[in-house]
Parts: sequence; structure tokens; C-alpha cells
Amino acid sequence: MSFLRKKGGFSDVIRCDEPNYLVWKWHPGGKQQGQSKRETAIRTNSILKVKTGEVAVFVYNMKDGRKEDYIVGPYDGTLKTKNFPVLSSIIGLWYEGDTPFQAEVFFINTAQSVQIKFGVPFFNVVDPRYQDFQVPVAVRGTMTFKIEDHQGFVRNHQLRNFSLEDLKNKVNDTVVRQVKDIVANAPAENDIPLVAIESKIDLINEKVELNLKDRLNDIFSVHVTGVDIAAIELDTNDESYLELKKITKDIATGKVKSELLDYQEKLRIQREEGQYAQRMGTRQENLGAYQTEIGGQVGVAGAEALGKMGENNAGNVDLGGQGAGFNPATIMAGMAVGSAVGQNIAGTLNKATTPIDAKNVPPIIPVTKFYVAKDGNPTGPFEIETLKTMVSSGSLLSDSLVWKEGMAEWGHANQQSELMGIFPPKISK
Repeated sequence: MSFLRKKGGFSDVIRCDEPNYLVWKWHPGGKQQGQSKRETAIRTNSILKVKTGEVAVFVYNMKDGRKEDYIVGPYDGTLKTKNFPVLSSIIGLWYEGDTPFQAEVFFINTAQSVQIKFGVPFFNVVDPRYQDFQVPVAVRGTMTFKIEDHQGFVRNHQLRNFSLEDLKNKVNDTVVRQVKDIVANAPAENDIPLVAIESKIDLINEKVELNLKDRLNDIFSVHVTGVDIAAIELDTNDESYLELKKITKDIATGKVKSELLDYQEKLRIQREEGQYAQRMGTRQENLGAYQTEIGGQVGVAGAEALGKMGENNAGNVDLGGQGAGFNPATIMAGMAVGSAVGQNIAGTLNKATTPIDAKNVPPIIPVTKFYVAKDGNPTGPFEIETLKTMVSSGSLLSDSLVWKEGMAEWGHANQQSELMGIFPPKISK
């Protein structure tokens, strides 16, 4: 920094002589921060020198926040308000003579490329063909970046407390996360055998670079100029690697042997057996459920057969010539099937709900159920409470034909002892 004698006092030459920097703060008289009361006092007629590839940033602390003026190099001349849009709009900060204006001056090097080395320690990666094996993989390489959007960079960083090492550490953390994610998914996304992943390093490198360009620009406003993954290393001493290498040694050369296919099928069967064991347990533990399932199937089949009896008026006998079909064959078959269905369902439910060793448990209290003849076909069976509702709705009359298990033939509803109380008493005229 040099001094030029001008009217009204000393004038400054504001420039950066650092040979290697990314962000550098100017101090008057070569003094460091805090050593001079004139640290931010810049006098009129001072000289500003900005080289090609540099940007000088003048930062003003205003009442309504910080504002910046940017001078993009090359520039070499006396400071004038016309070069400072923010400064020229501030009344009273710059007068003729030696009255200084207050600003912090930073230089940003847009030509400087910064290189960082990154390393991803061993993490597990799964082969898409043999998901039973997780092999430790490590990655190392370098990445370079630079500043292109200097205004975005200033918005994203506090220049006053800027530290290149701090920026490097933050960028490195982001690089490691992105590289790890891309490498972990590379075998499945690109159909790459895990043992041959090193042969696809160029493909992975390209995807990492594209991904990092977007991420680092969004987060740090830096432009990635290159990514070089030097190595993708597998832990060759790991047991999973040794086993995987053994069964996939010929895949990389395009050879697929029958024993490899057999091994793959063996692994598939083992996985399926394990999943089946988790879902079903042992056959002994699920024997009751199995019996219930089979019994239920028989019951459903019987019910379907019962519902189909009497279709197409088969065996109908017209009583009274009024078309009121009554099918004795269907009724008798329904009695037989109904008995079988009832016994089957009752037996199945009893077995499913009764413990194997419950010898002293009293038998289930029987529930009386009746079938009701409707249009020559049996319907039901219905419990007494349901029949009461049917009486109220008029769908069950006192002379309706009903049958329950144990009856030799169908009879009128009002003649059954269990049903006598569900019909309203007849009103004598």
C-alpha cells in the first residue's frame, strides 16, 4: 500500500498484492484489522487498482442493513461516485476535500481455483445380484472449484469472518455425502457387479461431478470445475468380499456358469424359506389355523351348494295351481346339506377356539336355529332373535314352513315350541 499526497490530506491506493488468495480484506497503511481507527475510512481521490480476475467489494454498514458496491477488474483509476451506485445515493458521506467515507473493502479472486482432497471411509455396499452380501467400499479423490457468481458468493458468506479452511471443510462434508450416496447406488442403477465397480469409475465420476455442480452452487455459490475420483477400493480381506468374489469371478468377463446360477437359486430359496418361517412359524404352531381354514372351505362349499338348489325350477310341484312352487327334493337335500354344514362349521369353530389340553372345559351351549322356506327354497339358518325381526317385518308368518336340525320334516312356525312366543296373539272377532 502506498500513499499519494493530494489536496485535503493523504489518499490511499487500494489494491491486493497477495499472490494466492480467494477472499482478502484490505487494511489502510498495511495495518491489520483493529490496529487503526481509519480502518474503514476511505478518503476522496484515493486510487483503486483491480486486476483481471478480481472483484473489489465495498461493504457499507447502513441503518437498514449491509449494502455492497462491486468493481470488476480490470480497473485502475481514482475513486469517483459514478463508479459506486450505492455510495452516490448516500447523501453526506462523501464531500469535497478530505472527508472520508466509511466502507470495508474486500477482494475476491474469481480466477483462483481451489482444490480439496476428499476421502470416504469404508461403508457397506450391496451387490444387486446377491443382496445377502455387504462389502465395505472406500473412495478417495480430489475436487476443484472457483467463484463465478461473486454477488451470490457475498450473499452466502460473511466476508468479514471468512475463512478458506472453514469453506473447504464445509465443501468437503458435502462432497463426501454425495459421493457416498452415488457409489452406494451405482451397482443397482447401472447394473454393475459390485466386484467390478472399479472398472466403472469413469461413469461414477461423471455422475458425481454433475451432481456436485448443482449442489455446491446452490449451497455455497461456488462453481465446480472438476472432480477426479482416484480410486474406489473394496476391502479385499472382508469375508463378504471373498465369498462374493468366489461366486461372481466369471461375471466380469461375461461368463456365467451353471454353478453360479445354482448358487443364486440356493440363496433365493433360503431367503424365501426364512420369510415363510417368519410368516407361518412351524407347522405344529399353525396346525389349528390350518384346520380352521380347511373346515371353513368345506363350509363355504356346502353353503354354495345349498344356495343353488332349486335353480331353474328343478323338481318343483305346484300346490293349489297358483304357481306357488314347493320343491320337496330341494327341501330334503337342503336338510341334509344344512345338517352337514352346521356340523362342519360348529366342529371347526370348536376346534379352533378350544385348547388341545382343555379336557375339563364344558361343551358349548347349543343355539337353536331354524331354516325358513322361501319360494320353495330353504333360507337361513336364523337364530330366534333374527326370526323375531322377520316376524315384525312380515317376512315370517305363523304358517311359514320351518325346519331345524333333528326335525323329521318341515312344519309350520307357530307349531314349534321355541317359536310360539314370537308371534303376536290373534285378536278374536
